[in-house]
Amino acid sequence: MTETQPAPARDDPGRAVPAIELTGVRKAYDAFGETVAAVRGVDLDIAQGEFFSLLGPSGCGKTTTMRMIAGFEEPTAGRVRLHGRDVTGVPANRRDVNMVFQSYALFPHMSVFDNVAFGLRRRGVPKDEIKERVGAMLDIVDLGGRERRRPAALSGGQQQRVALARALVNRPRALLLDEPLGALDLKLRQAMQVELKRIQREVGITFVYVTHDQGEALTMSDRIAVMNEGLIEQLGSPREIYEHPATRFVAGFIGTSNLLGGEVGELAGDRAVISFGPDGRIEVPLRDGTRPAAGERLELTVRPEKICIGPDKPADGLCGVRGTVTEVVYLGTSTNYNVTTSAGDDVVVFLQNATSAEDIAVRGDSVWLSWEPRHSYAIGAAR
Repeated sequence: MTETQPAPARDDPGRAVPAIELTGVRKAYDAFGETVAAVRGVDLDIAQGEFFSLLGPSGCGKTTTMRMIAGFEEPTAGRVRLHGRDVTGVPANRRDVNMVFQSYALFPHMSVFDNVAFGLRRRGVPKDEIKERVGAMLDIVDLGGRERRRPAALSGGQQQRVALARALVNRPRALLLDEPLGALDLKLRQAMQVELKRIQREVGITFVYVTHDQGEALTMSDRIAVMNEGLIEQLGSPREIYEHPATRFVAGFIGTSNLLGGEVGELAGDRAVISFGPDGRIEVPLRDGTRPAAGERLELTVRPEKICIGPDKPADGLCGVRGTVTEVVYLGTSTNYNVTTSAGDDVVVFLQNATSAEDIAVRGDSVWLSWEPRHSYAIGAAR
């Protein structure tokens, strides 16, 4: 394979060809005499028309992975395929993808129209077609009527839309977005999340979105890959990842999660039963063939909004643990209760203020926490 010609598509008629495919991709850098592994082995298929997010903390390898898809970085090992064609070694300007960065890099001396038309003019597209395509794209991003304005006369959200239109007007087969909303304030960022999803559905192309913001990923994505230390810890839909985190890292990184651990006392059908403190009891559904032995230590997670709090021991059939309220935080729509259990674990409870403005408990109160067993989720051995 040469640097200027992609390899032919693989012949695999029984399998839908992904828009983007990474196979065994690794990236290492030499730094001060050491080899630093930024990406340590990623296998990934992204479907045509999918809104896919790479989510993780700074330094987890998500931006490096995206740059290898774009062609700005070459993998140390592994292959990158776009629509079935191996583009490993193919320069960025010969890959049918465009990229939008956090810094929009608009030309300040050009109008909105000229910024969006820039790429088309460089490719020699006829003037009438440029006018039609730019006009249609500005309508899609809700900037119709602002064609003559300069970037300085636009808000941050409008500038972001210009950068998006400039990338999309070239009709790439995939669009890569690296933290594009990071420079916006919170309210505008939330509004733009909805707009980005609308635009992606309207144009119908593959979006790959890099972010460290869990809310962004949950709001917009069809699927999410949660990355940590150069590896994908979990891949799934937003609901799957939030409701059923596969690892301690995912449980802690996606939203707020309570991590509890205890020894399995018995197995009751498809559930493990854990005695928790002197009179507490937790039932954990066993999924994916997991069968811990009696006496084995099991770690589980339960989300704060799934937990009820009150003075009385819960009814049979519910999970229940005792504890003492250590803090109460009123947040308007909800109240957060911090509780230290009788076993010494710290638990957070989110309670909606739907029926009463009064606190159910105050600091120092002895309380019971309860939830339905289906909201307990085992994530493996306690570490």
